[in-house]
Amino acid sequence: MGVKNSQQNNFIFQNTFVDLPQNFFCKLDPTPVKKPDLIKINQVLADNLKLSKKYLCSKEGIQVLSGNLIPKGSVPLAMAYAGHQFGNWVPQLGDGRAIMLGELIDKNNLRYDIQLKGAGLTPFSRQGDGRASLGPVLREYIVSEAMNSLNIPSTRALAAVTTGEIVRREEDFPGAILTRVAKSHIRVGTFQYFAAKNDLNAVKKLTDYVINRIYPELKKKENPYVSFLKTLIKKQAFLISRWLGIGFIHGVMNTDNMTVSGETIDYGPCAFMDNYNENTVYSSIDYYGRYAYKNQIGIAKWNLGCLASSILPLIDQDQKKSLSLAKQLIEEFDEIFMEYWNKELNSKLGLKEQSNEGIKLGSKLLDIMQNNSSDFTNTFRLLSNLPNTESALDENFKSLFSNKGSIDSWLSSWRREIKNEMIDEAYRKKSMLSSNPAYIPRNHRIEEVIKYALKGDLSYFHKFCMILANPFEEQSVNKDYLLPPNPDEVVSQTFCGT
Repeated sequence: MGVKNSQQNNFIFQNTFVDLPQNFFCKLDPTPVKKPDLIKINQVLADNLKLSKKYLCSKEGIQVLSGNLIPKGSVPLAMAYAGHQFGNWVPQLGDGRAIMLGELIDKNNLRYDIQLKGAGLTPFSRQGDGRASLGPVLREYIVSEAMNSLNIPSTRALAAVTTGEIVRREEDFPGAILTRVAKSHIRVGTFQYFAAKNDLNAVKKLTDYVINRIYPELKKKENPYVSFLKTLIKKQAFLISRWLGIGFIHGVMNTDNMTVSGETIDYGPCAFMDNYNENTVYSSIDYYGRYAYKNQIGIAKWNLGCLASSILPLIDQDQKKSLSLAKQLIEEFDEIFMEYWNKELNSKLGLKEQSNEGIKLGSKLLDIMQNNSSDFTNTFRLLSNLPNTESALDENFKSLFSNKGSIDSWLSSWRREIKNEMIDEAYRKKSMLSSNPAYIPRNHRIEEVIKYALKGDLSYFHKFCMILANPFEEQSVNKDYLLPPNPDEVVSQTFCGT
């Protein structure tokens, strides 16, 4: 069975990446699958991309989403890149199980890549089979869409299909394919790939392409390449502050998993914390805690340093000047991150955006939470509903702490600051409830979804997606999803889906 070409025109593809030199990618079609079937279409995203849900749900649409049918105008390709994986240099990685169909322009005239993840072998597959199993596809769909609803920059999930084939991992699992949408799939590792080969021409072409496509405003700057690095430093500092503010742990912050668009990408062994602990690690392959919750700040800075070193010749022709300027810019990451983190904590605590108390009060609260094994999400959510003065509601909030008295002094300090800043109670509550979600993709709930899906029951998946689409809203019929796991439900490790 070979891949067929469609003459329909539902997808209006453009293909700017193929205008780059041939060593940037490999053109190839997805490997056909036996019997694709639809799991879910993201209608809101489809509408934004000017795609018909009716078509996507049709027999032909499912053939496209499974890689069995190539849409008219598509130039399928796998991208080349390298990267540091857990600090170890790997000179060639690339899309080992993902194939990009092309680019679509959405209703806002923004360009997005459309990629099939789990689409079969590519020249970059190494020892992999190029496929994805059902569990990781559902996990990525759930978490990437939840991140978007939580207002965190992220790749998106347009669709998920089963393949009618078996994927062999530790045991046999149903195969599946995710249709992933991103502003760009270009990574820090893409720059490293060419820099390691001393191919300055390719590095320049890649950087110019990214600037033209994602940051065209930088072309007017005195030095677009310096501005490019500055922009990415800000993008990543903002992204990490948002991760930390939601208790998110990526799990594999390799340089090939950091996009230059500032989007969260590759939801493998990622997880959301239940009880707060800054040393939390979930990834089964992160043996030494390199990518623990608290380390994500330093790792982002380290990855940006790798990017800077890849474009040094573009920053300045004088090697010493270029290195000095790059170091200076990277060192500014800490201060930029702290500005974003202060704003994040101010928002979560209901303080004014320009307040200087966010980090001080927030850090103290996190310390108390860690000492008391307090649930991260519920602590901030319940705090949001407390009045500006002491009340009976305090007891419910204090129950989240193993030592209830340990939070008394902090609550007094928080309320004193609210009074000093003259913050209206109703406004403050509304603001906090829009910053502190009630619902997150808790690990035990994701595992529950996968368990039932493997039995053929996708109702838990559809329900969870519906709940997470409105994470800041009170959903009285879904109160069970507010609860942390019971002791026998705790997920201590998450796994890469490769």
